[in-house]
Amino acid sequence: MNESNTFFLKTKDFSVSGEDFELHYNKAKDMLLTTPFPATKDLAAYYDSGQYDSHTTQKRTVFDWAYYIVRCHTLKRKLRLISQFKTQKKTLLLILYKKRVRKARTAANQALPESVFKSERLKNLASKSQSIITLWHVLEHLPNLDLSIQEFKRLLADDGRLIVAVPNYKSYDAKYYKAFWAAYDVPRHLWHFSPKSIARLFSQFDFELESTHPMLFDAYYVSLLSSKNKYGRMKIINSLWTGFKSNLLAKQSGDYSSLIYVLKRAEN
Repeated sequence: MNESNTFFLKTKDFSVSGEDFELHYNKAKDMLLTTPFPATKDLAAYYDSGQYDSHTTQKRTVFDWAYYIVRCHTLKRKLRLISQFKTQKKTLLLILYKKRVRKARTAANQALPESVFKSERLKNLASKSQSIITLWHVLEHLPNLDLSIQEFKRLLADDGRLIVAVPNYKSYDAKYYKAFWAAYDVPRHLWHFSPKSIARLFSQFDFELESTHPMLFDAYYVSLLSSKNKYGRMKIINSLWTGFKSNLLAKQSGDYSSLIYVLKRAEN
């Protein structure tokens, strides 16, 4: 990201450190950049807390149970999306990102997204060996975006698909909550995307955008977390209304709170 960036918004780390950050706008890419950009060696500290657990699997409260039910539903939807692609190969590579880090520093270092691409197991995979590569809310965490995308391109078969899910900073709920929008999640989220930025970014690596799919429940979930950031507690009625309005407006604009992008190699 060598292009000049302009100030967009001041926000903070609500989950772990309480530190202030800025979001800077890159006009050429229509993308936001977390500033200051943490050094890779420092990123683990921002996950090293029991407070940070953005995708809990525990079911202690009504909210946890509701999230669990929704998560099961969305998982089935993801599987249906993946299964619709007919490719010569039948391989699926899930690029996972460990959201919660244990206190041990060595474990934290292993959980950094950069370590995914340093692992021998991934490096030893043959080029063009994967028919589907998925990144569910992973791309925004990767410190070296260009090198990561190059690696995905190397691994993806000619007729394969790269499936990327990320938050959309142009959604209504993002504009409503502004600095308190939970999906900014600085500095763990290093990059912040719009539909236009995804198309522009991946076109540089000879990918073309085949289709987009809304993640409808994200508007409600992110709004609930955002209200907690803003008011110190979840305002359930207000949050659900904001999520509903965000999805309603997105039917016209396409700017859902989170979107799934299906990308393929560009045809020559």
